[in-house]
Amino acid sequence: MGTPEFAVGILDTIIKNNFEVVGVITAADKPAGRGQKIKYSAVKEYALDNNLSLLQPTNLKDSEFLEELKALNANLQIIVAFRMLPKVVWEMPKYGTFNLHASLLPNYRGAAPINWAIINGESKTGVTTFHIDDKIDTGAMILSAEIPIDSDENAGQLHDRLMVLGSETVIDTLKLIEKEQVSPTIQEDNSEIKTAYKLDKPNPQGSPLDDLRKISAELIENAENPLDQYAKSYEKSIDKGDVKPPDNREIDKQLNIEISI
Repeated sequence: MGTPEFAVGILDTIIKNNFEVVGVITAADKPAGRGQKIKYSAVKEYALDNNLSLLQPTNLKDSEFLEELKALNANLQIIVAFRMLPKVVWEMPKYGTFNLHASLLPNYRGAAPINWAIINGESKTGVTTFHIDDKIDTGAMILSAEIPIDSDENAGQLHDRLMVLGSETVIDTLKLIEKEQVSPTIQEDNSEIKTAYKLDKPNPQGSPLDDLRKISAELIENAENPLDQYAKSYEKSIDKGDVKPPDNREIDKQLNIEISI
């Protein structure tokens, strides 16, 4: 299940490694841009180009969608950058549902893990696959892999490297599931865990983003700074003082690939 380019890279790798993809679920089409024209998501474009079965539900609890999902007869679901799933969906396949998240969990649960790793000046980050449960990014971990963050790296560059690493980690996870060799690790919560708050929503005073309002205008205006791809929208949010953490039900779009192994 998913929509962004990150999800397309994962889907493409799965297919090229000869796993059978019986269906793709992505967000419903929405108008975008000044003309409010309907624009297909990257995942939908890929699915259509590759003749993959495609579902675009507006309500994940809708009985018609659930029947269509069940009819795909997948024995595993993979999630990359989608919204929170109801239990009836993630429990449906024989082998359950796992998610790929672009951080080293339990750190940076939430909508913008790549951005926050850059903002906080982390020296490393990575990806994690984990079993879906009834909360956001809290399920038992299957595999993780890490990479260093270069001192001059921006979020777009890190995104592209994590997409490659994520693709490899998903394939490794699929092979473990295929061999029934998964040994999941429970995530441990503590007060030091960092959260990947969504960047484009209002934030109350006292949130972690308060400190970011002190970031100099020079950093925001510098085209070479780590946030260059997000500078315009982020600067606007800081200037207005209206950046807030996401509602836990509102984690960004995601790719749901139905897979038969």
